[in-house]
Amino acid sequence: MGQPGEPAHSSANRAGGGAASPRAFFLSPEGATPGCGGGSLRSACLAEYLRRKYTVDVAGFELPPHSKATGARIWRNGLRLLRGRPPLFDRYSGFEDQIAAQIRGRYTVAVIEHFWCAAYAEVLRPHADLLVLDLHNIESELAWSHANATRGLESLAFRRFAAAYRRLDQDWLRRFDLILAVSAEDARRVKNAVNHPNVQVFPNALPEIPRPDVAETNSMVFSGNLEYHPNVEAVRWFRSRVWPLVRESCPTLEWQLIGRHPEAIRRLVDGDERIRVIGPVENAVETLASAKICIVPLRSGSGTRFKILEAWAAARAVVSTSIGAEGLGAEPGRHVLLADRPEAFAEAIASLNAEPALRARLGAAGRELYLDRYVWSKAWQALERAGL
Repeated sequence: MGQPGEPAHSSANRAGGGAASPRAFFLSPEGATPGCGGGSLRSACLAEYLRRKYTVDVAGFELPPHSKATGARIWRNGLRLLRGRPPLFDRYSGFEDQIAAQIRGRYTVAVIEHFWCAAYAEVLRPHADLLVLDLHNIESELAWSHANATRGLESLAFRRFAAAYRRLDQDWLRRFDLILAVSAEDARRVKNAVNHPNVQVFPNALPEIPRPDVAETNSMVFSGNLEYHPNVEAVRWFRSRVWPLVRESCPTLEWQLIGRHPEAIRRLVDGDERIRVIGPVENAVETLASAKICIVPLRSGSGTRFKILEAWAAARAVVSTSIGAEGLGAEPGRHVLLADRPEAFAEAIASLNAEPALRARLGAAGRELYLDRYVWSKAWQALERAGL
């Protein structure tokens, strides 16, 4: 396997006095950079908070490339199934010596991003006064919900991975002094799994973004990492069960898909001139602001969805499944329209397409909720309360 990347360093002093700040270690499998996906957005928020209080050593991973061809994936994940080893936990394992070489003395706090990297608690424990695990998702719940949303071999595989993650929960969660969860729902799941004494909610959040001033187009948008398995299943379900109804009730509305790795879903949507796969965009919030409606037809998942936060930042109306909007405290009919059946989802889109005032009201309420709860400054208050 590849070597972790060289740590990047940043320095900050505590307010007043000019004394050297305490030190933190930040281990992340994703770059802590806004604009590179939901995981990176969350990591960027936490990393920036730490930089304001600590001198931070950042360590990442440089993974060797592996084939994304269907046959190669089946082979890799088949071996993982046999071993009961979930894919990402397996992909990010085996770097203990390299990470140990990047540790530079004693740290007031050490943060590990993602449950995939929880096993590095053993490496960091002797060097940290406070050891923190930041859970972007509850991986066992994510795998279990995806198993329930799919069929056949895919469902069976994710049931096995969910069981493996539950065993790993028991092995690793108790080893941390503090666990950060994205929502009250996920915090309860951790406590139910291992009865951990210190689980705190640190919500997903965005920097405070001015409302984009762009013209509305006759389109609805689905956004996200388009190879992420809950997003692939969402596109499959929407294309087969909801889109035919929308196509009939809204005869000029275009469906756009934006995000990285568009090749993963292209085969699911090819052959329809009113579906446009745009792929990555430079400014997701600005692109969302040009749409009439943002859709979140997720049928599996954990955590909370940055695609909804970005839609709210853009003041766009959102139609979501219940699981898609979980954990955000959105009031149905005020901040979002919720629909879990194909017919109800299509009807919600049709009503928003026909009623500009309803779109504007939902979009304005969503943006108000984003500014009130889901900007970085508000998320940082949760970290202060957690003792970081």
